[in-house]
Amino acid sequence: MSSDAPITPAAPQRKISGLAGAALGILATLAVVALGVWLVAGVHLLDLFRFMRNGTTFRIDQRTVVRQIQQLQRLETVRYSMDKIISGEHDNPYLPQFLAGDKLLLVVHGEVVGGIDLSKLQTTDVAIHNRDITVHLPPAEIFSTRLDNEKTKVFSRDTGLFTSPDPNLESQVRVEAERELQQASLQDGILKTADQNAQTTITSLLKGLGFTSVTLD
Repeated sequence: MSSDAPITPAAPQRKISGLAGAALGILATLAVVALGVWLVAGVHLLDLFRFMRNGTTFRIDQRTVVRQIQQLQRLETVRYSMDKIISGEHDNPYLPQFLAGDKLLLVVHGEVVGGIDLSKLQTTDVAIHNRDITVHLPPAEIFSTRLDNEKTKVFSRDTGLFTSPDPNLESQVRVEAERELQQASLQDGILKTADQNAQTTITSLLKGLGFTSVTLD
């Protein structure tokens, strides 16, 4: 036998070459797919940035704004309190006070609540231009005027020698106290304060919705 007989591992080489070719094919396919995904995503991102830059993606209409604001309903924005002594009396036209009069002094502690009823807002009160919005708010108003019964007490009561205390006098003084309390709050500018505080709240709400310029009147 000759020692020069050739020994060549031809088959194993062909097997390795086939696996390498398949792997390269898979990698090439994945690269093409990844490139396609990147190109598509890149186009969409470019469009998104372009739309955001031009402001065309901002879509909030009047009804949406009105609905968001109306959810606040009766927005209480200010509370005004006062302590005061209110007097009331009944006189007799024929007899002096110490004989037939009835006088009461009431120490009053009360509170007035003011705000804006935003349920009254209509779509015609809202104007939108891109990210600029103008809203015509309902006028500020007084929601309630009440006396604190725990802190409101009779300070003194003087009744004439020939008369008995009038059971309605204290109720009448309380009514007068509420009227004076409300009048004092108006003189101290409760409605102006209520309007200013409401504008601050509504401005924050609208900027939270994405508006950059907010005008309230």
